[in-house]
Amino acid sequence: MVWWTRFETVAFIIIITAWVAAYFFLDIAWLKIPWTPLALIGTAVAFVIGFQNNAAYGRIWEARKIWGGIVNTSRTLGMYVQDMVTNEHTKTSVTDQELQKEIKALTYRHIAWMTALRHAMRMQKPWETTSNHKTNREWNIRPPEKDSTLEKDILSYISDSDYAYVMSKNNKQTALLYLQSHHLKELKEKGHIWEFSFLELEGVLQELFTLQGKSERIKNFPYPRHFATLNHFFMWIFVLLLPLALVPQFAEIGAEFIDKSPLIGKLFVWLTIPFYVIVAWVFHTMERIGRTGENPFEGTANDVPISTIARGIEIDLRQNLGESLEDIPVQFPVRHHTQF
Repeated sequence: MVWWTRFETVAFIIIITAWVAAYFFLDIAWLKIPWTPLALIGTAVAFVIGFQNNAAYGRIWEARKIWGGIVNTSRTLGMYVQDMVTNEHTKTSVTDQELQKEIKALTYRHIAWMTALRHAMRMQKPWETTSNHKTNREWNIRPPEKDSTLEKDILSYISDSDYAYVMSKNNKQTALLYLQSHHLKELKEKGHIWEFSFLELEGVLQELFTLQGKSERIKNFPYPRHFATLNHFFMWIFVLLLPLALVPQFAEIGAEFIDKSPLIGKLFVWLTIPFYVIVAWVFHTMERIGRTGENPFEGTANDVPISTIARGIEIDLRQNLGESLEDIPVQFPVRHHTQF
């Protein structure tokens, strides 16, 4: 945490050192403000930062619940597809290999849907600026979607005709769910899916649409910018005004025992520096924590690890299809103790 905020901490040290030096070497004892108005400002800033942090945590927790729902619904879909696509209700039976081909197509298309959804969630919005911070660039904090493309990632999961159809649509994850529904309808008409089973599978697709819409809502509707921007400005106003009350206070304390200890009393004002840095660091860090939680899909260290979640579902589904571990992609690596 200290390393994460070191640039701002250095700025606080420079600010307070300049104030203390000016107060110590120049005759500006008149330049001060009373504690009462500053305390009111600090209380207000603490309230708005607390509100921002609660709202940001709510967005993160909702996003995590949505993708937890995607995990459960995906596993349900995989189970339903394997058990409901059969020759039981068809007049013309097909081989087990052909049935397995249909099951694999449905499962792989669902993996393509998750891939399209996570790529859509990682597309940077104008209000998503946390990833541009110096610490994120320095540590190369970036999700795997930044190093690949959707076109490349879904190509191996769907047919050429499906690929052409999906790439022609703006909302590619929605297009993939439409294709799933069309495919299920074809299997139902051939008798490979019983009508009641078809309704169950359509219900699963409906749930996936619901979860997708909730995820897109969080992505496309930011934390209200007037709250986020004003919180940031209010915090800096408080931090910049704080020396006007803190430095004179320490100077007055030193003056009280300058007769008994002249050196300590004269230099006591320099103790303002560590106390100011601590107070400013706490306010800034709490405000920055709120800012980093506003956009839970941006791809920073504190966001919901949707890439890891999606890859974990893919591994589960493909293992249950009977594929060997050598053919299944490995989980995305953890970098800087961070899942993406």
